[in-house]
Amino acid sequence: MSDIINPTAGGQAPLSTGKELTGQPGADAAPETRGRTTIADSVVEKIAGMAAREVPGIHSLGSGMSRTLGAVTDKVPGGRPNVSRGVKVEVGERQAAVDLDVVVEYGVPIADLAAEVRTSVITAVERMTGLEVVEVNIAVDDVHLPDEEDDGEEGGGRVQ
Repeated sequence: MSDIINPTAGGQAPLSTGKELTGQPGADAAPETRGRTTIADSVVEKIAGMAAREVPGIHSLGSGMSRTLGAVTDKVPGGRPNVSRGVKVEVGERQAAVDLDVVVEYGVPIADLAAEVRTSVITAVERMTGLEVVEVNIAVDDVHLPDEEDDGEEGGGRVQ
């Protein structure tokens, strides 16, 4: 049996009672077996979103409506860009599945781009979380043409 020293109401530990502490039970156990780590879905969404955006040829993430709403909320003072827009995940104890809605740049081979995005997302999520990524599903929602304006850009409209 080991002694546990509880702080007093004043925040200071009581003086020693003369017994020597021999350590916590299981002190020789490996650190990874001494507790439980849970990773929120939103953490994996952010990691996957950042990894997907880093791949050349990805214009943006999210379906048309979410990109439009996101462009508006990004302009609100104090608002931050939502890196998890267009990303949905399911996280279990040891595995994760990722769904991405993407807009690709015109002229980029979509099959090659999808393979690069999968590799980037799987590598980032597995390296940062230790979770096994069992699948990365990619839905290409749009192609960004070179002469198109981005959602939320000012100017260039018919009426000013």
